[in-house]
Amino acid sequence: MTEGSSQRTDNRIVLATRNAHKVEELRDILADVLAQTGRELVAVTDFPDVEDVVESGVTFAANATLKAEAVSAATGLPALADDSGLAVDVLGGSPGVFSARWSGVGGADKDRANNELLLAQLGDVPDEHRAAGFVCAAALSVRGQETIVREGRVRGVLGHELRGTNGFGYDPLLVMPDGRTLAEHSAEEKHAISHRGEAFRALAQDIVSALG
Repeated sequence: MTEGSSQRTDNRIVLATRNAHKVEELRDILADVLAQTGRELVAVTDFPDVEDVVESGVTFAANATLKAEAVSAATGLPALADDSGLAVDVLGGSPGVFSARWSGVGGADKDRANNELLLAQLGDVPDEHRAAGFVCAAALSVRGQETIVREGRVRGVLGHELRGTNGFGYDPLLVMPDGRTLAEHSAEEKHAISHRGEAFRALAQDIVSALG
């Protein structure tokens, strides 16, 4: 089979992440779009020869674009990517694009270390100054087409302890107006209000237009 015919018959969209939690979330968020376009969302881990992309951008949009375009070029398939993070008002918008590596710890202990460091940094900050929010930029890259980026946001305040298990990253710290952290929401509730849900819902029509 030629390369061109393989691309025409391959119905996969590659999500430029190695984070299994994110793959699960995006399959849920994009379920209707995937059904409508007859596409299957797979992780970049299905392509062991694709190298990690250096997130050298200074904005969420720039990093999402870098990842989507690199994975699309490497696989020859449409690619989705996102870059997201926590912006804390009193920290001038940090951790921002450095959210995932805020503590400098990697591996399985990364989330715990990041949250513990942030709690320590905000230890003496009163509730009225603990406003924060998640930001997500979602990018779609299709060969021969211009990359499209959409953004989503969700706002809350940072709690004083981790609460909830239905989430990852800083989800157990960001308290929503209903008093629950994002990690205390069900998956369906979280997708309805989250930054990632908003960004990819905004990108949904672009996916249909490009791949439907």
